[in-house]
Amino acid sequence: MGRQKTTTEQKPLTTAQQLGSLVKSARDIMRKDKGLNGDLDRLPMLTWVMFLKFLDDSEKVEETRAALSGKKYKSAIDPPYRWRDWAAQKDGITGNELIPFINNDEAIRPDGKRGPGLFAYLRSLQGRNGDRRRDVIATVFSGVTNRMISGYLLRDVINLIDGIHFDSTDEIHTLGHLYESMLREMRDAAGDSGEFYTPRPVVKFMVAAIDPQLGETVLDPACGTGGFLAEAYQHLEKQCKTVKDKTTLQEKSIFGGEAKPLPYMLSQMNLLLHGLHSPNIAYGNSLAVKITEIGDKDRVDVILTNPPFGGEEEAGIRSNFPADKQTSETALLFLQLIMRKLRRSGSGHEKGGRAAVVVPNGTLFGDGVCGRIKHELLTEFNLHTIVRLPNGVFAPYTSIPTNLLFFDRAGPTKTIWYYEQPLPEGRKNYSKTKPIQFEEFADCLAWWKKRKENDRAWKVSAKDVIKLDDAGNLISVNLDVKNPNAAEALEHLPPDKLVEDILTKERRIIEIMGEIKGVLAGGAR
Repeated sequence: MGRQKTTTEQKPLTTAQQLGSLVKSARDIMRKDKGLNGDLDRLPMLTWVMFLKFLDDSEKVEETRAALSGKKYKSAIDPPYRWRDWAAQKDGITGNELIPFINNDEAIRPDGKRGPGLFAYLRSLQGRNGDRRRDVIATVFSGVTNRMISGYLLRDVINLIDGIHFDSTDEIHTLGHLYESMLREMRDAAGDSGEFYTPRPVVKFMVAAIDPQLGETVLDPACGTGGFLAEAYQHLEKQCKTVKDKTTLQEKSIFGGEAKPLPYMLSQMNLLLHGLHSPNIAYGNSLAVKITEIGDKDRVDVILTNPPFGGEEEAGIRSNFPADKQTSETALLFLQLIMRKLRRSGSGHEKGGRAAVVVPNGTLFGDGVCGRIKHELLTEFNLHTIVRLPNGVFAPYTSIPTNLLFFDRAGPTKTIWYYEQPLPEGRKNYSKTKPIQFEEFADCLAWWKKRKENDRAWKVSAKDVIKLDDAGNLISVNLDVKNPNAAEALEHLPPDKLVEDILTKERRIIEIMGEIKGVLAGGAR
């Protein structure tokens, strides 16, 4: 079999600068290939190559551990399909032999024998003895295609990626940051389909606020590239103190669902990079289940998600929902699914399952089906908090105002707290170059545990947002409650109300001044 030595030679990488340069070089090479059309093609291409290198490096580590303990280790991928067998040699299979080996159902393998091509083999893998790794690999590659035409350019990319050492903690950490920057680049292509990848600071805030605990099950039914699940995994990892804890985290804690092949593959890679050995992500539409058939065994403790909004679901999906709550709006269907998937209260779960969900502003004031769903949310669940995000959080991918709903199954709702997250001083909105930062949520997190009304926080009675007719039939549920303490709200008050509000505040100021004066007088005695 012919071999052609490529000019790409890489020394082992040890610094973030070198690693970043390597990934950039690989992407530069792919730009030369006529089969790839922009970043939407290059990103999955780079991802599946990195996925196989990561898998092989992690299996080498496991093999060493097994050998030290006198045990045998069985690789998920058999020779000659492992990275070390066909990719690790710099002068290995290349050119007109490499592309057929990867793409074709049957090809000449690197060992000179005829057999399934690489992708065909990977797609045929099946789990064995309870080990899900092979099933995960098969599902990942079920939606992967290699669009590179030049086997020589592909070999150059492979040689570069071989310089990444996934058995190095420092490099995995660095690559995680690089990987997230790659995911951000995907947003431009995804933003027109209702899928807006949630900024990491918002994800981190939602996880911190809902505070998952080790032993609880965490679900994102529309997990995209796995941002919520990766953050939840890191949150739970800090709570692990024993081997049993780590086993619980790895096997019984993190679950997701994703319907599209590219985000599915990216979520697997993202979670693997963060340390989850065998991500439990279902490949398919989470809405493709009759929600009235969801039982206790299907429910979870925590749901964290940003479901797609603005999309439309087909009739077959809509029919899985109650007749009076059927809609083509994806976000409203997901909201119903989330409500049904939360664990019921009782049996040691005082408040039942709890959720944090990103919703567009229209969900707050929508009527019809939307109103009926919200009525169920308020009468059967405890919608305790709505965080109103400022303009531009999802810029430039959408200008739609967004909110964070926090609810649990301890309902019904009595009081709804609102918190208006402010923009930084002097800013009118966020942008791609000046996005929101996690530190900006510090005041909200401090308020979260010890709630008081202030210029940013207010509360309303649930019965005040529900409007019924004389016969008790639902007219509307309006959760779009404006901040009554905001300066702009005061500007639009009627004159008599404005005067009353000012006098009330002045009386309170006088009371506070009197209290301070009393304290000072007492200290002087």
